[in-house]
Amino acid sequence: MHGLGNDFIIVNCLEHEMENPGETAKKVCKRRFGIGADGLILVMPSDKADYMMRVFNADGSEAEMCGNGIRCFAKYLKDRDMAGKAMAVETLAGIIKPEITDKGVRVDMGKARLKREEIPMEGPSGKVVDEDFNVLGKTFKVTCVSMGNPHCVIFVEDVENFEVEKYGQAIEKDKRFPKKTNVEFVEVKDSGHIKVRVFERGVGETLACGTGACASAVAGVLNKKTGKEVTVELPGGKLFIDYKDNVYMTGPAEEVCEGERK
Repeated sequence: MHGLGNDFIIVNCLEHEMENPGETAKKVCKRRFGIGADGLILVMPSDKADYMMRVFNADGSEAEMCGNGIRCFAKYLKDRDMAGKAMAVETLAGIIKPEITDKGVRVDMGKARLKREEIPMEGPSGKVVDEDFNVLGKTFKVTCVSMGNPHCVIFVEDVENFEVEKYGQAIEKDKRFPKKTNVEFVEVKDSGHIKVRVFERGVGETLACGTGACASAVAGVLNKKTGKEVTVELPGGKLFIDYKDNVYMTGPAEEVCEGERK
């Protein structure tokens, strides 16, 4: 399945637990030697919600949450009559509530976490908004947000021609982020429209990132660059983010194919 080109292998583990899912993710996510995907998602039972979602990146690391992934997760369940239009899903970032609508899958992503220790990021306590961050001899202004997973947002003038791979890789693994970080490079088109490229932790640049779109929208509000309702344009397509007390994300999810291992 994919959400705006951010693609996942989804495995039903309700009756049979997968051994070594991190190692499995590394194998099956390889584009030419496996099935090919940005990540592996497991559908698991939960005693706290309707289901539990576990997400493993292509490098085998486990992610706390995945915005595009949970939209795919919700559509997978609804299409197989395993859930209604609304459901509660347990993740490492807490209980997330997706809902199938006429405009796509709308997800209550919960509250954005803004304190440095919640990101997590090294340094003095408090919010990280428009803060100087030096890397590879260049100083950026960064705003950091946790959507259950860490994000470092940087506003740029021309995101299309920005060196995302070079700086994204360096920031992702910077020692100031003890759990590494996703990195968003954001160009503001107007108060209701931003253009974003994401260097995703454990994956590299992806066509879309749901939590990254949410973090970018929150950073736009914190820096007074956008309103609280914003269309986020990613290389794979558009997401709509509505930032009230909680952050709400609406976007598509598509099934590509289904298979069985013999």
